[in-house]
Amino acid sequence: MELFHNLALGFGVAFTAQNLIYCFVGCLLGTLIGVLPGIGPVATIAMLLPATYALPPVSALIMLAGIYYGAQYGGSTTAILVNLPGESSSVVTVIDGYQMARKGRAGPALAAAGLGSFFAGCVGTVILAAFAPPLTEVAFKFGPAEYFSLMVLGLLGAVVLASGSLLKAVGMIVLGLLLGLVGTDVNSGVARFSFDIPELTDGIGFVAISMGVFGYGEIIANLAHPEGSREIFAAKVHGLFPTKEDFKRMIPAVLRGTGLGAALGILPGGGALLAAFAAYTVEKKTRVRPGEVPFGQGNIRGVAAPESANNAGAQTSFIPLLTLGIPPNAVMALMVGAMTIHNIQPGPQVMSSNPELFWGLIASMWLGNAMLVILNLPLIGMWIKLLTVPYRWLFPAIVLFCAIGVYSTNNTTWDVWMVGAFGLIGYLFHKLGTEPAPLLLGFILGPMMEENLRRALLLSRGDWGVFVTRPISAGLLAVAALLLVIVLLPAVKHKREEAFVED
Repeated sequence: MELFHNLALGFGVAFTAQNLIYCFVGCLLGTLIGVLPGIGPVATIAMLLPATYALPPVSALIMLAGIYYGAQYGGSTTAILVNLPGESSSVVTVIDGYQMARKGRAGPALAAAGLGSFFAGCVGTVILAAFAPPLTEVAFKFGPAEYFSLMVLGLLGAVVLASGSLLKAVGMIVLGLLLGLVGTDVNSGVARFSFDIPELTDGIGFVAISMGVFGYGEIIANLAHPEGSREIFAAKVHGLFPTKEDFKRMIPAVLRGTGLGAALGILPGGGALLAAFAAYTVEKKTRVRPGEVPFGQGNIRGVAAPESANNAGAQTSFIPLLTLGIPPNAVMALMVGAMTIHNIQPGPQVMSSNPELFWGLIASMWLGNAMLVILNLPLIGMWIKLLTVPYRWLFPAIVLFCAIGVYSTNNTTWDVWMVGAFGLIGYLFHKLGTEPAPLLLGFILGPMMEENLRRALLLSRGDWGVFVTRPISAGLLAVAALLLVIVLLPAVKHKREEAFVED
């Protein structure tokens, strides 16, 4: 009964005119920018973060959450129509979605992605509402030692689940941790690694790193692609709705994808990305019925399952953020940044000290998912037209918008130069084939890890044994060590490399 009471409180907050407008604006902006190839949820939120500074905290987070799952939806549109994933978790949607579009079935493919995502999003939100309160109770048992061990586990999990080279993922996390050390020492108040630059005494700006590496870096990388290499289906999409036979094949695939996504989304690292790959692999292993199109040639299950999985994962990734204050992926790291900007300390106390924010955000997810179905299916024609706008016009406008946004945060040109510098670094990461998401996790968790490590050692009077004598802390470190051992086993390493390579 308490759950229904809390949800009633949440819907009361979400259904106010102001929050409904911001939820809709978030979904619209997320879809609009998510449709552009190569600019996923992380870049979208990083670029639009300054736009939420002047808003009340609840409205700001509702809008950012809307941007997140709006960009997830938009990514599938690009994958199906342009053969370019709008964001990383749409990589596998490209395989069958684009083939369906080439056969004149872009409408059913887009509808399968939209309806699958809507169902998975609703299920993910139910799981979030049901499991968040008990997990919050557990979180109150955590002290500095437990939080430090949990963050170690989170960073190791991010390494294990990051796509590509393990060594590069570790390098990105270490670089993120080092960048997080720039600024003023927590205990002594002395400036460190600031090189006598006054602007660096407060640390490197979170917005500068996120917008530079993910926003500008992605834009420079996209401009490197020749425009003629993109085949876009600008013709009118016919037969939007899937057939009865399509629905019979879709429904089991959506259910399997939702279950996988909900479970894997909670994991640190690329939960939604891993969920999409896993869901597609499961569908390929499931028997192809007589008369069904083979996978890789336009099978509707190859669109419905990964899209359901990545959306369910997107919703359940809020669980560790809202209950423990630990971001499981780069998008949630941005949400931590947004909460900090609005003077909200992420963690278990959010639910007790700010229930309107906690339950209002959860309730807004249902509304956001419904808005996305209404936005995406009737407006497909508009999204296709947007894809035909030449890049040479589109990207200068985005760069200018970002520069104005980052300047408005502190009214200083230093931030604009920093974004430009990190944009070049982001492009360098792209050329080196390095996934920059672990860097953002390291940057966000680094200061929190340092604070909890030093607090734990102060309380234990310098005794490092506190991390292994406290049961929860020891258990978390044991799981982290086990993860590391497993991933270094040759057989597992080979399988992991296979999982992120799709034919």
